[in-house]
Amino acid sequence: MNDADELNKLADLHARGVLNDEEFAKAKARVLGGATASAGSAQGAANVGAVNGIRRARMDRWLGGVCGGIARATGLDSWVWRLIFTVLFLAFGSGILLYILLWIFVPEE
Repeated sequence: MNDADELNKLADLHARGVLNDEEFAKAKARVLGGATASAGSAQGAANVGAVNGIRRARMDRWLGGVCGGIARATGLDSWVWRLIFTVLFLAFGSGILLYILLWIFVPEE
């Protein structure tokens, strides 16, 4: 992924509210200043930033806003995440446990 793609991705995350102004500025500076950094470390840092940027949604919620928040962070629709949690619950019973843990530990917007 080149710098222009990364900057577009950061701008999209900032526009969706996943990154606040300060996080966006730091990430942008890292992309622009870290052109010599290896692609693997930049990708790993972007993944950590995306995981740390997950917030429970206030508007797109049915129960706790977990699926809406994950949808905003990943770019998938929230119904897809609801379906994933439902399938995990019906198949293995782990979907409800995972949802409850995310509800507890993921902060709200």
